[in-house]
Order: sequence, then C-alpha cells, then structure tokens
Amino acid sequence: FGAMDVLCTDKTGTLTMDHVILERHCNVVREENDDVLGMAYLNSHFQTGLKNMLDRAVLAHSEVLKNQRVAEHKKVDEIPFDFTRRIMSVVVETPDGRHRLIAKGAPEEIFKRSTQFELEGELQPVNAVLLEDLREEYESLSSDGFRVLALGYRDLEKKAAYSKDDESSLILLGYLAFLDPPKESTRPAIAALHSHGIDIKVLTGDNELVSKKICGDVGLRNDAVLLGGAIEKMTDAELQDAVEKNTIFARVSPAHKSRIIVALQKRGHVVGFMGDGINDAPALRAADVGVSVDTAVDIAKEAADVILLEKSLMVLEEGVIEGRKVFANILKYVRMGASSNFGNMFSVLGASALFPFLPMAPIQILTNNLLYDFSQVPIPADNVDPEQVSKPTPWAMDAIAKFILFIGPISSIFDYMTYGIMYWIFKCGDITIKCPPELVEKAKIWAVSGGLDGADSAYRAALFQTGWFVESLCTQTIIIHIIRTNKIPFLQSIASAPLRYTSALIVIAGITIAQTPFGHYLGFVHLPPLYWPFLAAMLLLYVALTQIIKVWLLRRKMI
Repeated sequence: FGAMDVLCTDKTGTLTMDHVILERHCNVVREENDDVLGMAYLNSHFQTGLKNMLDRAVLAHSEVLKNQRVAEHKKVDEIPFDFTRRIMSVVVETPDGRHRLIAKGAPEEIFKRSTQFELEGELQPVNAVLLEDLREEYESLSSDGFRVLALGYRDLEKKAAYSKDDESSLILLGYLAFLDPPKESTRPAIAALHSHGIDIKVLTGDNELVSKKICGDVGLRNDAVLLGGAIEKMTDAELQDAVEKNTIFARVSPAHKSRIIVALQKRGHVVGFMGDGINDAPALRAADVGVSVDTAVDIAKEAADVILLEKSLMVLEEGVIEGRKVFANILKYVRMGASSNFGNMFSVLGASALFPFLPMAPIQILTNNLLYDFSQVPIPADNVDPEQVSKPTPWAMDAIAKFILFIGPISSIFDYMTYGIMYWIFKCGDITIKCPPELVEKAKIWAVSGGLDGADSAYRAALFQTGWFVESLCTQTIIIHIIRTNKIPFLQSIASAPLRYTSALIVIAGITIAQTPFGHYLGFVHLPPLYWPFLAAMLLLYVALTQIIKVWLLRRKMI
C-alpha cells in the first residue's frame, strides 16, 4: 500500500459525489421531451438485472407512472446489458397490443443501430450528414459534464423470444443526461496524492468528453485520453508505452482495465486499483493493491486487499501515509536485526578461534538477545521522518543487502577492540591473574561447566565475557537510533518517547545485571572502573563511524 506509485480509479463515486441526478431528458435537438422520460422509465422499470445508479435516477421520476400508463404495459422479454454492446433492452407489450423494443445505452452504439430518428412526432431517415449533426448534439451535452445515454425503440413482429439481433433498425428518440458533480474533497485529495509521488489514472466506461470535463474540474490532466477501442487494437508492448503517457482511459471494458494494470506493472510500477462494481473484480485481482469500500458488491470486496469505510481519495491518502510509516518501521527492524546478527557472526567466529574459552556463554547470549529484542518492541510506534513517507518506497532486497554488508561489520570492529582491551589491558589472557576469594566457589563451577583448568582460568573467561556482554548490548541498543533515520540522530531526528525510554532502560538493565550478585548466576563478574571510560569512548567512535558510513551509502544512493 505504501509502495504504490500509480493509483487507477473509476470516475463515478471516487472523483464524483456518487449521487446521480437525471438532469435532462431531451429529443435529438436537446429540447425537453416527456416521451423520452416515459420510455426510459419503462426500460428501467421492467429490467430485472442489477439496477445501477442511472436506473435509480430514472425511476426517481415517479410522476411518469400515471402519465405513461406504465401499469398498462406488460413485459415480454429482456436483452441484458453487456460490455461489448453497451446496450440494455426490454421488450414490452403496449396497451394497443404491439411488441415494442426499448433500448438505452452508449450513444455511439445506439447510433450504429439507428436507421431513423423521431422529432416532433415525425420520423426522419438517418444519413451520414444527419448522423454527424446528431453526434454534435450529444457531444455538446457530454462536454458540459453530463453522462449521456441515448434511447431508441422499434416495433417488432410478435414471437416467443428476442435477442440482440433485434436491436437493429432502431428509431432514435433522444437522450438522457445525468449529472454526477465532483466531490469538493477530490481536488485537494488528488493534490495530496501527487505530492506523495502517486500518479492518478482514471479508468472509466464513460465517454471521453464527460471524463475530460470531470478530470479537468478536479485538477487532473485531461488532454491525454486513450479509448477502449484503441486499446483493443494495441499489442502489449504498445500498450505499455501508452499507459505511461495517458491519464484518462475512457470507454474501457473490464478486460481493458486488467490489461492497463498489467501494462503498468510491467513498466515497474506498483499499481493500486479502486473499484466497487462487479465489473471491477478482475482489475482488483490484477492490481498490486486492490481497494474497495464496504458498500461495494460482494465480489468486489472479496477481490480487494483493502476495504475502506468511506469512498474517498482523502481517506486513501491517509492510508498510504500509514502504510509507508509501517513499512519504514519494518525496514528499521530488518536492518537492525540483520546487520547486528551479521556483525555478531564475525565476532563470535573470530573469538572462538582466538581464545581458549567461549567468548560468551550460551545463557549470556540468550540474555543479550532477550534484552536487545525487548529494546526494539516500541519500533512499530516509532516516529518516521517526513522524507521517509514523501514518496513510494518499494521493497528492495539489494539495498538491504548492501546495508547489511557495510553496516554489519562495523560492530565487529568494536567487538575486536573490546577483545583487545579485555585481553591485554585487563589481563584476561594473563595466566597469573588470580580469582578474587569471594568468587572462588563460583569460579570452580564455571570452570567445570566451561571445561577450563581451575578457578583462575574461569574467572579470566568470566571477566572477558562480562566485558563483551556489556559492550555488545550497549552498541546494539544505541545503533537503533542511528539506523532508524537518514538524518543525524538525536539532533535532526529523535525517536519516539517509548523507544528512547526502552533503549535507556535496557542499557541500564544490562549494566546492572552484570554488576550485581544476580549476574553471578549468569556467569558475570564485576568489571574494573577503568573499563567504563573505554566503553564510553568506543560508543562515541561507533556512533560516529556508523553515521559516516550511512551518509556515504545514502550519497551514493546505495540504500
């Protein structure tokens, strides 16, 4: 969700208010005509399929029931809508006994099937010149932002069943003009999505004129339009080029929507699709992130990855930001855990080869890991820098690998420095060093369990292990604050309060455990006073070196 850089969305209900009103019902010269409304009412009233918002807008004109004598008509047959014909027809028996087919649908499809048009009660033939005039009337409505359906009819010879072949030789009666104005929140939401690096593309079954008008009103580029008919003729390679250049995809079918999404994915985009209809299910499945709403049809909700409780791009923008915050915090944890373990691997291997005792006892390693893991518990609620959510950040394993390879071994450098300090300065390698009397009995137990020769050897090993335990825990915990941000830690970017408090608590707990009687049960001994200045110096150097390497990697755009 956070990595999404292209959002494909339908126009209706997402950019618009999803409250369609039948604004005009007019004849072929755009004059108001009650016959157009009456015949459209019969079509919507008698169809048994899923009534969409356009049908509901027509049926809201209940005054037609009386004027058009709807109750005196009987349904004979129905020819359902499909995305190839883009027409829906019913056959009714009129009060005088005739079988009449009433078809409503995309104007260009009705035009293709019309041989005549009706004007002021007279029928006129449709020729090439007149067809162009009729198209101009319809396009003038579309360019004003109306969603336009054409209405045609014909009287048929009576028979048992009718098919789409009967949708021919129609008489063009007029147009239905629906208005679905843009939401007030759409323009600022689109601007916000654009500011966060998300390109918006509109995939709609409406014609290009309406789509251009609405997109222009909400601040989307409306001069780059690709029609479904053109998509049909394109190869996959041609479509991949076209999807980059165009913003509006009009008159598209469900199959076209899926092809557009796949083409964008092949160009390296992380694609989201927002839809709520039956015809949106294939596109929802094809998208990297399918987004639907709780009022959507069941098949759309089942196909979606995310279901919004409000159909709004502003809500979507908030979700994207949250997705990026979650991803940024997940990335912090992966970087910390992987780089720390990678460095520890070199440290343990080297110490095991160099010294005749375990560099850290198993119980001490488990304690170290327990404390370190606890210090990372608040990471999901950590603050995220604005730069980390300003643009899409897809999962990049190569960047994580580079981070691990460069940052991980830095901890090993300071581990080996600790080995040297403990071995030479604090004489952990000196066979003459004597175990303090109060630890003799404990040291004997350590010696037996560790396979060492005597209490003195066990004490030297315990001192070494304690020194590395404290250094390892402190460096691992403090590095959380370096890795969590691309800025200068503690100055330009501060971790959340829970993460700060937990880090401090774990460092204090680790030091306290090692220096108290309880630590003796884990094999720890008291560290000499001179150890602490060395530890402070190493921590400062560790922070500085890690920050330098991190900045170098960022400048070379390696992470």
